[in-house]
Amino acid sequence: MNQSIKTALIFAGGKSTRMGKDKALLPFGKYNSLAAFQYHKLSTYFDKVYLSAKENKFDFPCEIIQDKYEIYSPLVGIISAFESLEEEAIFILAVDAPFVNENVISTLLSCADKSDANAIVAQSPHGVQPLCGVYKKSIVSLAKIQLKKGNHKLQDLLTLGSSKFIYFEDDDAFRNLNYPQEYQEALSCLKK
Repeated sequence: MNQSIKTALIFAGGKSTRMGKDKALLPFGKYNSLAAFQYHKLSTYFDKVYLSAKENKFDFPCEIIQDKYEIYSPLVGIISAFESLEEEAIFILAVDAPFVNENVISTLLSCADKSDANAIVAQSPHGVQPLCGVYKKSIVSLAKIQLKKGNHKLQDLLTLGSSKFIYFEDDDAFRNLNYPQEYQEALSCLKK
C-alpha cells in the first residue's frame, strides 16, 4: 500500500461502560487484547502507529498519545494527537472496530491523497463512521472551537469542516464491539 499518510492512531481511551470492562484490554484472536490486535494490523500498513488513551494500560510495546484534557472524548484525542505529532494527516480507527479491512483503509487513504477536505471518513448503510478515516491538521482549529463549546460530537465537527464521506456497501467491516454479546459474536466470527 503506497500512500503519503504514514501514521495511524487507534482510539483506545474510552470508558467502555456498555461493555462493563475496558474493551481495549479484552483478548481478541491470537492477541492478549483488542488494542494489540488493532496495533499489529495497522502496523502492516503504516510506518507509525500510536494508541490514544488517558494512560499506558497496555501489555505490549507501543507508543501512547495521552489526552491533554480530562474529558473522555474522541474530539480530545484528535486535538491531542495533532498537538503531539508533526504529521499533517493521520488515519484514525476505533479500537472496537476490528473488522475494518485493507480495502477500507486503502480506499480512504487513496481518497485522502487526492482531496483537500480536512476529513475523509467512511460511511456505510448504517451511517457515518467518524472513527474510521483520515483527519488533517486543518481540522484542529474547528475541533478547538467545538471543545470550547462543550460539543464533543465528531458528527458535528465533520459538518463544520470540509469533510468528504466515502461510501462502503458492507456494514460488517464497521461492526463495533460495544456490548458483551457483540464481543462474543465477533470472537465467533474469528473462528470461522
